[in-house]
Amino acid sequence: MLAIFLKTVPFFALIGLGYWAGRTRFFSEEATAYLTKFVFYFALSAMLFRFAANLSFAEVLNWRLVGGYLWGTGVVYGIATAIAFLRGLDVPTAAIEAQCAVIGNVGFLGIPMLALLLGEQAVGPVILVLAVDLIVFSSLIVILITGARDGRMSLAVLRTVGMGLLKNPMIVAISAGLIWSALEIPIPGPMNEFLAILGGAATPGALFAIGASLASKSAERVHIALWLSSCKLVIHPIFVTIGVIWLFPIDTYSAGVVIAAASLPVAGNVYILAQHYGVAPHRASAAILFSTIFSVATVSLVVAWVAQL
Repeated sequence: MLAIFLKTVPFFALIGLGYWAGRTRFFSEEATAYLTKFVFYFALSAMLFRFAANLSFAEVLNWRLVGGYLWGTGVVYGIATAIAFLRGLDVPTAAIEAQCAVIGNVGFLGIPMLALLLGEQAVGPVILVLAVDLIVFSSLIVILITGARDGRMSLAVLRTVGMGLLKNPMIVAISAGLIWSALEIPIPGPMNEFLAILGGAATPGALFAIGASLASKSAERVHIALWLSSCKLVIHPIFVTIGVIWLFPIDTYSAGVVIAAASLPVAGNVYILAQHYGVAPHRASAAILFSTIFSVATVSLVVAWVAQL
């Protein structure tokens, strides 16, 4: 446990450094926005493309893994939604809370950290988890919020969802990498070096950006934030464990990677969506803040446990 914790310390130390820079205004909100854009569109995309291009589609695609992760995530999504409705919340607000309960920081934190802690072979399962989050649940929240406001489903909503997926650089990078791999085209030396250098900026850049963005997050509605953080850090990995080990059993290594991915704190893009639609941005902000703080301990515990599997 101590060895795993010490390995995760540098990751969270980078987040802490970013938080300090943002909190002291050494790094302004505008600077954080531009750093995040660089990581999202360039560095992380290069890393994902390079990883995917060195994987075969058969290595990545595992329908039992998808089924187990989707089942566990869907159950927690349903629990968070039901609790929100019992508290008298409307559909858009319930959708934001459910998103906080299940969508982890897989892209910015999960891929670099789990690849280092569990080995580069962890990238395939993590990419599949990221794809499910982006394709299924990021689409679902847009459909729920837009449909609730319009009072009906329309082709315009589906068009918005489709265009959002096509424009997402992570989806594009993963797809392009897998196509490159399927064509069995070797990556030329200079191109591989370029991708390695650019992709190398993804880990420190992403972690620093996470910390700097946390500096602007508020801690309003603390009791709700603590509930949503508990869902994400504890309840979500528990149900995903049930999904990938008992209901849709997969190999032990992949199961451990998926469980570790499910234990990650709430993703920053949930706040971006909440702010974009004007739905409960403060509670999303607080959930991200608290879940990231508590994840220093909880992620280390989960990774130490799955490492023993």
